[in-house]
Amino acid sequence: MGGRGMFVEPTVVTNVARDMAIAREEVFGPVLSLLTFKTLDEAVDLANGTLYGLSAGVWSRDFTTCLAAARRIKAGTIWINTFLEGHAELPFGGYRESGIGRELGRFATEDYTESKALHMHLGERSEWWLAQ
Repeated sequence: MGGRGMFVEPTVVTNVARDMAIAREEVFGPVLSLLTFKTLDEAVDLANGTLYGLSAGVWSRDFTTCLAAARRIKAGTIWINTFLEGHAELPFGGYRESGIGRELGRFATEDYTESKALHMHLGERSEWWLAQ
């Protein structure tokens, strides 16, 4: 702490075990928790072993490994060899306890749209519309 208010300086937490609160809960701030793994399966298990899934970052020299991990990690946004980049056209939102629905992109309109199906019999023919 220092100055006015309260804040956390950029912090790296080492020797983190998967059962520790800092490994299981969302930390909003400049905090990096380091957990170790030996296999891709173990890494994916660690990433998916929380109640949250807002975003994930996968780093490797082997792009095939990155794609394999990204396909299996349950998170709304996954960055590969980068972090916190994005475009307004891409949906943003999390899995599990990290959110419902998606913001940004065409998916956001679905969260704010109530649709209704109309079916009418008009004499000899029937017609239908999807009204929004």
